[in-house]
Amino acid sequence: MGKQKQQVISRFFASKPKTPPNPSPFPPPSSTPQPSLPNPPTPPPKISATVTFSPSKRLLSSQLSSPNPKPPKLPKLSPHTHNPIPPLHNPSLHQKFLHKLLEPSPTLPEPSTHNPHPNPTKYTPLEQQVVDLKNKYPDVLLMVEVGYKYRFFGEDAEIAARVLGIYAHLDHNFMTASVPTFRLNVHVRRLVSAGYKVGVVKQTETAAIKAHGANRLGPFCRGLSALYTKATLEAAEDVGGGEDGCGGESNYLMCVVEKCVLEKNMECGLESQFDVRIGMVAVEISAGDVVYAEFNDTFMRSGLEAVVLTLSPAELLLGDPLSKKTEKSLLGYAGPASNVRVEHASRECFKDGGALAEVMSLFEVMSEDSLADHPKQNTEVAEQGSHYLTIEGIMNMPDLAVQALALTIRHLKQFGFERILCLGGSFRPFSSNTEMALSANTLQQLEVLKNNSDGSESGSLLQSMNHTLTIFGSRLLRHWVTHPLCDRNMISSRLDAVSEIAESMGSSRASQNIGGPDGEDSDITIVQPEFNYLLSSVLTTLGRSSDIQRGITRIFHRTATPSEFIAVIQAILYAGKQLQQLHIEEENNGKNMKAKTVCSELLRKLILAASSSSVIGNAAKLLSTLNKEAADQRDLQNLIVISNGEFPEVAKARKELQLAKEKLDSLIDLYRKRLGMRKLEFMSVSGITHLIELPLDVKVPLNWVKVNSTKKTIRYHPPEVLTALDELSLANEKLTVACRAAWDSFLRGFNQYYAEFQTAVQALATLDCLHSLAILSRNKNYVCPVFVYEDEPVQIYIRSGRHPVLETTLQDNFVPNDTNLHADGEYCQIVTGPNMGGKSCYIRQVALIAIMAQVGSFVPASSAKLHVLDGIYTRMGASDSIQQGRSTFLEELSEASHILQNCTARSLVIIDELGRGTSTHDGVAIAYATLHYLLEQKRCMVLFVTHYPKIADIRTEFPGSVGAYHVSYLTSHKESEIKDSKSDHEDVTYLYKLVAGVCERSFGFKVAQLAQLPPACISRATSMASRLEALVTCRAGRRSGKKRLLGEMLSDYEQKAKENMLGTPACFRPGGTGELEDISIAYKEFFLNLEAAISDDAGSFQLLNAMSIAKELTRRLR
Repeated sequence: MGKQKQQVISRFFASKPKTPPNPSPFPPPSSTPQPSLPNPPTPPPKISATVTFSPSKRLLSSQLSSPNPKPPKLPKLSPHTHNPIPPLHNPSLHQKFLHKLLEPSPTLPEPSTHNPHPNPTKYTPLEQQVVDLKNKYPDVLLMVEVGYKYRFFGEDAEIAARVLGIYAHLDHNFMTASVPTFRLNVHVRRLVSAGYKVGVVKQTETAAIKAHGANRLGPFCRGLSALYTKATLEAAEDVGGGEDGCGGESNYLMCVVEKCVLEKNMECGLESQFDVRIGMVAVEISAGDVVYAEFNDTFMRSGLEAVVLTLSPAELLLGDPLSKKTEKSLLGYAGPASNVRVEHASRECFKDGGALAEVMSLFEVMSEDSLADHPKQNTEVAEQGSHYLTIEGIMNMPDLAVQALALTIRHLKQFGFERILCLGGSFRPFSSNTEMALSANTLQQLEVLKNNSDGSESGSLLQSMNHTLTIFGSRLLRHWVTHPLCDRNMISSRLDAVSEIAESMGSSRASQNIGGPDGEDSDITIVQPEFNYLLSSVLTTLGRSSDIQRGITRIFHRTATPSEFIAVIQAILYAGKQLQQLHIEEENNGKNMKAKTVCSELLRKLILAASSSSVIGNAAKLLSTLNKEAADQRDLQNLIVISNGEFPEVAKARKELQLAKEKLDSLIDLYRKRLGMRKLEFMSVSGITHLIELPLDVKVPLNWVKVNSTKKTIRYHPPEVLTALDELSLANEKLTVACRAAWDSFLRGFNQYYAEFQTAVQALATLDCLHSLAILSRNKNYVCPVFVYEDEPVQIYIRSGRHPVLETTLQDNFVPNDTNLHADGEYCQIVTGPNMGGKSCYIRQVALIAIMAQVGSFVPASSAKLHVLDGIYTRMGASDSIQQGRSTFLEELSEASHILQNCTARSLVIIDELGRGTSTHDGVAIAYATLHYLLEQKRCMVLFVTHYPKIADIRTEFPGSVGAYHVSYLTSHKESEIKDSKSDHEDVTYLYKLVAGVCERSFGFKVAQLAQLPPACISRATSMASRLEALVTCRAGRRSGKKRLLGEMLSDYEQKAKENMLGTPACFRPGGTGELEDISIAYKEFFLNLEAAISDDAGSFQLLNAMSIAKELTRRLR
């Protein structure tokens, strides 16, 4: 370094003599005060600091050279600090240079200070708002509106960066990330789908209102405007109503509470203990459906599992306290892969009637709001009547269900959706007397909703039956399939409707068995083809439009947009006008009943509900209040069409806006006169309006504001224009506020029509389901089932039945089978046969045909005659649950126990290979005992599949009630050759036809070959099986010989006993005749026990009995 450079640097280190030194906490080395520093070139530490550029050395030098222990001044936007420190008072140029030069590197940690009391963190106004909001909503992921972006702060930014794939960086005191405002819908859905609770924080004031308000010098006021979760997303404002993502599926919010009980059910001779009593309320907020239930459940939680699988909730609200088993079962459903959100809520405050008080308070608020919204209308009487009916229904609900309802209300209040729980028409029990509630095992093992391979709908019963054209119809069909009807009249009504629609399609097959479900002749006439064309066109149009069921519910929640409102009401109006062409309402009012266009009573009721004059009139009235063009352009100011003095605030605001525009436009005349330019006009450039453009040489007043300019002209805003623009902006904001309030009031007024429109949409959904079942019957060549009367014996007669799902895959290659079960005859079939021979397929198809028939669908068979069943129970497959501590065999027996407790004489029970999860003897014994119990105690319809041929011996105990069947097959060897050459070398052809008899062989080695086990393994297994079979045959031969010998001995003994009784005088018989008879009976028991001990390998107990009887006989005969 040259001398000149050293001198320049030294000048910066020289202190000014007028500047006093900063006070130091440490004493100076000399008692004499130093007014100034010594000669500038001398201090070596300072010179070394100036030429040292290593970050670590600079940091060390700064600590050594600074007499003040406070950390050096840092830049305002330095990313490494969390505690900005104000600068020192009057710093010298030397200190400024030193602080700037010795500033630590951003990559190093913040230097430690000796100050034991650091200053508190100072937040920017925006950051302080975010901190306050986060303290208020700690469990919510916040998206804060800042200008044209939504920003995330802190941990929320890190989560958003991970889920959304965006960049997060440090800004001031927090990590931050952002997304543009126009992508709010997309990003909220992605965060919600990942299981987060998302809150959107918006600015609650505009720039114009802020400029004229008390907060003009502060930051924009912000508040939480919306909350989103998976259960509330579709009903929410701004992001709901879309069909992408989870638009078509049900998104139930399910609240579960419980209390411990111990109840012994001795109904079937079983001591079945229920652990808990569970209460449940599930709300589909976007569709307005409310389901409640209360039931006892066992330690396996099979009832709760059935509810969860049927509803498939998107969100769980757990009312604490819950038992560990219940919570584990629910958390197992809401696993990491499911993205089901779980939230806990305490119900301690709902004790001693607190739950009912919470529910009643909601109805009081609803009544007050209704009176406030419509003070002059006469609709309150009907609304109050419906409220009273709803309150009466809630009073009749079980206690735990009311607690779950109160928890749900409290939870939904934070979203603003609690009003949907005040509609009594939306409430329905999970199971009723008219519907069959399928168990979780039945839904899974029969693959009713999802297949068992990948968990999708492909290959399920629902997927094969679903030909609906609308989203809301598809949701209703799902409910139909999971809740088949148990009422014969309701089933008959559906079958008649399906038959009539199928006939209108020109299906010749539909006219067979249309008789009614009784098999009698039907008076349903061939209807005109126009009916099917009209119905199909209506449903196709509704399928192309938005989900109107969710649409009317979003209107009820006041979250629908104007364009969505118009689209939903127009769809309902179109459907009603089209269906009015069938003249159902006119036929009901007239006297001529011969010219009916539609004969089915169910179809007539549905068409009338969807096309009533009241629905059409109210829809037209609502649409006349809105401007469709303004709605499409999102022009809220011109949306409301004012007529008959409605919406006076909007009319006043529009008048003020018009006056402000006229005043602003009139100013141009003033400037024309002032400047002497007759052709002067206002102009707009780059969004800036009402500019006056003048040449450069034109002089203007000094108070004119120059906005921009070109080479030849300058554009100004005169002060009068600026004032008028402010007034115009304020009037515009006032009009926007008035129009938004009017729109909200208009949506509130829709509440009085909601129930009517909901009924119409429900009728359209039912028509879609019936139309889907008619398409199914026409396309698949199905037949209408016949249901016998309730007083007739329970029976299932199916001729040429087919599996509804596999038939689609195999088409003409599927082998049909007959089924004939009758309560007064053979009501149990024991099915044996080889592996992969079609046993499980056969029993599944019987159950699926029964479900389809009671749904109201045609069935895959040539004919079907059934009794209405009250339940279908299954025990199939092998599975375990290690997390819940259940082994495979425990699962088997738990499912069997559930069947034994719940089935009745009107149930269909399907059991496939019970007892295979334990040893052979235990498995055979349990399977035999279970089947014996079903036959003796329950007398239900039973299909029992087993690989234990000995179970078929139960036919001797129930002659005529049990039949043995097997799936037939062909082998390449004759029976005589099979004994010599085992199944390792023979070919097997499965015929898949059910025939009478017991099959002794399972052909397991053929399955082993298909599974590609090593040939050496299969060969060894074959030889071992041959030895075991030979041993069993030898034992069986010895047993049969011993049985013959014992039979001869017993007959000889009886003959000799009779001769002795005739030849021996009574006086020589000890004890008289009675004692001799006792001895004779004892001999019989001795031989019987001996016979049982010989015939059974494990007959030690019978052998002991025989020994004790022999000792007693020896003692008596001495």
